[in-house]
Amino acid sequence: MMHHPSRSLVQRVTPIFAARIRHNSRLLSSASSSVLAKDPQLSSSSSANESVHLSDNCVRRMKELQADESKEKMLRLSIEAGGCSGFQYNFALEEKHNDDDRIFERDGVKLVVDTISLGFVKGATVDYVEELIRSGFQVAENPSAVGGCSCKSSFMVK
Repeated sequence: MMHHPSRSLVQRVTPIFAARIRHNSRLLSSASSSVLAKDPQLSSSSSANESVHLSDNCVRRMKELQADESKEKMLRLSIEAGGCSGFQYNFALEEKHNDDDRIFERDGVKLVVDTISLGFVKGATVDYVEELIRSGFQVAENPSAVGGCSCKSSFMVK
């Protein structure tokens, strides 16, 4: 009979994940400090590297969603610590924006990104993808990311 370690796999990997989450929280905190030190009032007509872009598919899908709504919705992109690669993209539809949000607009469609998250997605492109098993908004290209999971919902920072 083979001897198995008394600790389960979950017990063995929990400290590794906890350390990774603490590390990611420190990265988010340091990124927010450096982003907040810069001028948060940059105009939406700033250079391409400072912007977040919307693909044709993203604009088309947002217009379809807005047609069903009584109030105009904006697409919010935010970054959270977690996910299988360290950070994850989070999308939501919202009616309002906050004072510290940056708004990027294309053909009447608005994308809202908070100041902290913007540091992680400058120069990125938001797309809408329809696949056999799922469809949804995703970040198709992100110059701040070095890798990520195959579902493109999480990424690692350069």
